[in-house]
Amino acid sequence: MIYGKRTLDYAGEIESFWERHRRMPSYREMLGIFGVSSKNAVFKKVRRLIKEGVLEKDAAGKIILKRPRGRLKILGRIAAGFPSPAEEELADTMSLDEYLISNPQATYLLKVDGDSMVDAGIHRGDLVLVQKGIAPRSGDIVVAQVDGEWALKYLTKRGKKTELRSANKRYPPIFPKNELIIAGVVVANVRKYR
Repeated sequence: MIYGKRTLDYAGEIESFWERHRRMPSYREMLGIFGVSSKNAVFKKVRRLIKEGVLEKDAAGKIILKRPRGRLKILGRIAAGFPSPAEEELADTMSLDEYLISNPQATYLLKVDGDSMVDAGIHRGDLVLVQKGIAPRSGDIVVAQVDGEWALKYLTKRGKKTELRSANKRYPPIFPKNELIIAGVVVANVRKYR
C-alpha cells in the first residue's frame, strides 16, 4: 500500500510517541499530534487511519499501530546480471517485518552455528526466520529434532522414508531412528555484512 504524505507524517508521529513512551498516545495526546482542538476531530482522524490501514483495533478494542516500525524506501530495481541504466525513484515504502513475516505469533529467529547449510547460502552467524505451523514439504529447510538432537536441514521425503540432508557434501544424510519432530520451516535467511 502506498500512503499519502500526511498519513505517513501522522503515522510517524504516533510511532515516535510509542518509541518514547512504549504505549500508544491517548486521544488527548493525539490533539497535538494531529494539530486539532477537539477529541471529535481526533476520533475522525483515527477512524481515517484505521480505514487506510495504519492503525487498527486489537481484540480489546484498543487502538494499535498496524504499520510495522522501520519502514524503508524502495527506490526501484537493480540488475543482478548485466549492468543497466537506473534512476533513483521512490517507488514505495515497506517494512522488512511486513515483507518477511506473514504470521508474527508463529515466527521466531534462530542464530546459525555451523557450516552444514553453506551451499544453501546459510552461513555461521546468519539469522534464519522460522515459522511454526506450516506443513513441511519435501525440499523445505526445516528446524527439526531428530532422536533428541536439533538440526537445521533440508527435509526430503521419499515415499514413507524421511531424511534430513545438509547443504554441504561433508555431512551425510540423517535418517531418524526413533523420533522426528519438525519445529518449523525456514522462510527467510538474514545476513549482515557489516
